Amino acid sequence: MNKIAAYASSQAVEHYIDGQVVAGASGRSQDVFNPATGVAARKVALAAPEEVNAAVRSAVKAAAAWGDMAPVRRARIVNKFLQLMNERKDELAAIITAEHGKVFSDAQGEVARGIDIIEFACGIPQLLKGDFSDQVSTGMDNWTLRQPLGVVAGITPFNFPCMVPCWMFPVAIAAGNAFILKPSERDPSASIFMAKLFTEAGLPPGVLNVVQGDKVAVDTLLEHPDVQAISFVGSTPIARYIGERATHFGKRYQALGGAKNHLVVMPDADLEQAVDALIGAAYGSAGERCMAISVAVLVGDVGERLLPMLTQRARQLKIDNGMNPEAEMGPVITREAVQRIESYIASGVEQGAKLILDGRNHKVAGHEGGYFVGGTLFDHVTPEMKIYQEEIFGPVLSCTRVSSFDDAVNLINKHQFGNGVSCFTSDGGVAREFGRRIQVGMVGINVPIPVPMAWHGFGGWKSSLFGDTHAYGEEGVRFYTRQKSIMQRWPNNIKKGADFAMPTAN
Repeated sequence: MNKIAAYASSQAVEHYIDGQVVAGASGRSQDVFNPATGVAARKVALAAPEEVNAAVRSAVKAAAAWGDMAPVRRARIVNKFLQLMNERKDELAAIITAEHGKVFSDAQGEVARGIDIIEFACGIPQLLKGDFSDQVSTGMDNWTLRQPLGVVAGITPFNFPCMVPCWMFPVAIAAGNAFILKPSERDPSASIFMAKLFTEAGLPPGVLNVVQGDKVAVDTLLEHPDVQAISFVGSTPIARYIGERATHFGKRYQALGGAKNHLVVMPDADLEQAVDALIGAAYGSAGERCMAISVAVLVGDVGERLLPMLTQRARQLKIDNGMNPEAEMGPVITREAVQRIESYIASGVEQGAKLILDGRNHKVAGHEGGYFVGGTLFDHVTPEMKIYQEEIFGPVLSCTRVSSFDDAVNLINKHQFGNGVSCFTSDGGVAREFGRRIQVGMVGINVPIPVPMAWHGFGGWKSSLFGDTHAYGEEGVRFYTRQKSIMQRWPNNIKKGADFAMPTAN
């Protein structure tokens, strides 16, 4: 297998409108950094409202013909895109590592999960099938069909620059919509790479547009009357804002927010498996996952047995540039992220948690300017502490002790977030009860990161999700389409004379 070269382009990242790269005309831009070195690698354009409006005009122009195309023809173009993504997946993973910092194997996994969604979207002819009822009344039939919304948009976060956009645009486009993607300005190159591949696959100009930018671009999309729906993944405050603004402007929305994911370790759990799970789920991608485990709930006496093993393994984490094949954890996204994470660590110490491993001021030889935070481990964290209540989004694992299974369930159910959760146990009864009683959207039993597969759908509860539908899967198809009910009868079956009563099945 050929070694994949690190992505090192210095070319500015622009917009992608009407099937081609369009240079930013607003005069605004910002640096895109390599988090492993702390060096600005390229610039990204920041759109003005006029550039967003141009993307919407392109999408409106393309939407009608694309929506009228037979679903099987749309699926063939999506299938060609799937083929190209599989052929170029390692190039895309290298782009992600260069701009996000996650280790290359993790970036490969992200791309693979995005490809899963594209493969699911290839089945859109089956997914768009409606229902039919014969003879609902004398000589009358009734059926339903699902039609695209028109122009829809997605606003995606830095932590998954391939996978999260793929939660949105392949399903939306396969269903017959034109899509506008506003990716994170921190790692924007993956979006352009995918848009070019989709065009190469035969996607007509304007069906997928990419607008780089910041809040200006987001607000323009929210306010534009031709944008029918908004999908968002990010922090809870912004998810709430997206929901409120979308509602104000009469748009459909799905807005996925923050998380504080717990992993319960029961006394009967396999401790080696639990430690492996905690290490990978807490420190993988430097904790910059909405499904990262950030709280270990240790039940009964399991803490005394597990903590020494967990501490030893966390201390041995291999932290380096993500393109190093031996690296287990790379940098965090920005210098500001380092400062925020280290302030949370200081808060935990101040509020009385026991700091077992301190990841502050971590340096990697040869990458002294990189944005690294070492694996951090707290014990005896309590619910009133800031590090328990808030999402840190970094490599910080907090351990809290409880006496019983019921205490663990009650603790988790009281938390404001309800994105993901896990329970490690050998007891089938405990596993069943946990799955039924826990108030969280995605549950793992001996699975630390229970991200659903492409055909199921992703979404949390409580302050982790705003809107009624989860991302991708059949929920995604429903979000990006509207149901229409049609009742039909022919003249030879219509009785003469006006009928002033409510129609009934006669």
